Amino acid sequence: MKAFNIRLRDFTEGKARGLRILVTPYDVPASRFVEKLAKHLKENVDEITPPLWASIVKTGIHVQRPPQDPEWWYVRSASLLRKIYVHGPVGVERLRAEYGGRKDYGVKPEHAAKASGAIIRKALQQLEAAGFVETFETSGRKVTKKGRKLLEELAEEVKKEVVKEIPELEKYQRSG
Repeated sequence: MKAFNIRLRDFTEGKARGLRILVTPYDVPASRFVEKLAKHLKENVDEITPPLWASIVKTGIHVQRPPQDPEWWYVRSASLLRKIYVHGPVGVERLRAEYGGRKDYGVKPEHAAKASGAIIRKALQQLEAAGFVETFETSGRKVTKKGRKLLEELAEEVKKEVVKEIPELEKYQRSG
């Protein structure tokens, strides 16, 4: 019998008995996945580096101060890569809306505000240079095969870590 790759959702619905499970970023907690991906980008990918202005820039007009985490650029890049995998192809304007927030006008009502486009564009350019993301016609950007492989490998590692902490989840990892 050949070993085929399938998604974890198919396995839990009973569609795939005896087949190998393919764990994707959909199947693991987003916060843990982004944390692990950010660490990987920082340690292994030379193309992703914070620009000189990253330490003083705000992430949008809706915030009052720059991020306090010194490694925020890697976290934002990892989060962008995951969002493009999940929602892609996606453009800069939609990502600006995703990362935006509520602008406080004092005693006046708050309104939605978009995030900084320069931060998102620069991070996407670095992800493209690393080969994880590519421009897709006029629809924005999508994840490349290299990016998809990286994300699925890290998702597998995160799944194993989660199963160690919560052993009840092991039944979803078995392949038969």
